[in-house]
This record gives sequence, structure tokens and C-alpha cells, in this order.
Amino acid sequence: MRPGVVVAVLLSASLLALGAAPADGSAPGPLPARMAETGGGTQLITAVAPDTGSTTGTVTWWDRRGGGDGRWVRAGSAPARFGSGGLTEGATRVQGTNTTPTGLYDLPYAFGIEPAPRGTAYRYRPVRPDSWWCQDNDSRAYNRWTEPRPADCRAAEAEHLITYSAQYAHALVVGFNYDRPVHGRGAGIFLHVDGRGATAGCVSVPKEAMRRILRWAEPAERPHLAIGTSGGATAITRY
Repeated sequence: MRPGVVVAVLLSASLLALGAAPADGSAPGPLPARMAETGGGTQLITAVAPDTGSTTGTVTWWDRRGGGDGRWVRAGSAPARFGSGGLTEGATRVQGTNTTPTGLYDLPYAFGIEPAPRGTAYRYRPVRPDSWWCQDNDSRAYNRWTEPRPADCRAAEAEHLITYSAQYAHALVVGFNYDRPVHGRGAGIFLHVDGRGATAGCVSVPKEAMRRILRWAEPAERPHLAIGTSGGATAITRY
């Protein structure tokens, strides 16, 4: 193939990957169909910001109709908030930067100060007065829920979950840095209810949207959360 043709093909592929319309003028497919990976399940949540400096964007949840080879269909959408420091590549994120990590993550379990919405199928852990999320880099409980807070996890380096009555009314744990935590990368990243403004690195949505997501999510469908930007190095279509 001639070099000029190679360049043209690569440019066309790049535009499609970022969501540009195909050359024939047809509309691009649904976002999950344009992503490199969706987690292998038939449910997906996408959280998209315009760019890495943004603190707002959109969360959309999707169903794959017809199984693994089926068509992705939008099930719902809501305005989203991101970290006050914007977004950054999850693999190189640094704790304490108030950035939301981009990437594709599983959703281990749900939790909340308020009871689970009726119809919630996810394992839902109730927040109690002694429920903490440890973020202490020197603790063996780093990036874990603890009841009570262990001696090696300083209170100043942990979240006392029950004190966040608005944000943690309902939440889903995001599997960022969770299975094999790298100390210093970040802890306590959730999909939760909006607070007063941007988050400390989580993704948040209005309360009713969070309740709808919990009623919609089916663990057997292996839902994942993909976080990214509309384009560039952290484009959601890369994940």
C-alpha cells in the first residue's frame, strides 16, 4: 500500500475512534460500540468529560441487547461531576491531586447511608457509625472499607463514611486501584450522589440518577464504568 494511503487509512481510523462521523456521512455508532474495550459484559456506564480540565460532563448507562454480539442501547443519562483537579490517566494518577482517574473499571459492590432503592440487585453494604474508608498509605487496610478503623489507619487519612450524608446516601465502589492497591495512587474512588460541587476525584450524579443506576445494574451482566474525555490521550474510546 502506498504511504499516502496508509496515512489516510490511519487518519480515518483515528477519527472514527474519537467519535467523528464516517466519511460516507452516516451517523457514528453508539459510544460503547466505538470503544476499545467494555469489560465483556452486557451493561456499561460511561462518564465523559469534554477534556482533562473539566469538572463536569455526562454519565450514560447502556444495555447490550442480544448478548455479546448485540447492539448497545442507551438506558439513561444524567449530568456528572468530576474531580476539582479535572481528569488524569488512571495508571499514573497521584493521590491527593483531586483528579478523577480515566480508564475502565469494574464495580465491586454498592453501599449507602440510606437503604438500597427497591429493586437493587447489587450487594449493598449499609454505612454504620464505625464505617471508614482507609486512605492511609502506611496502613495495611489502604483503599479498603474498615469497621472499625484499624489502629494503623489514621483518622486524618481516612473517610468517616457516615459524615458524608449527601454524597454517600447511595454509591458504587469503583475498582480503581482496588484489587492490588498501589500505595500513593489513590483510594476511595466511587460513583456517588452529588455534593455541593466538584468531587475529590470521584464521579457523582444527582441522587435520583444514582437510584436509577442502582435499580438498573445487574451484577450478572458484569457492568463496568468507563471514565474518559471526548478526545485526546484520555479519550474514552481508548479504554
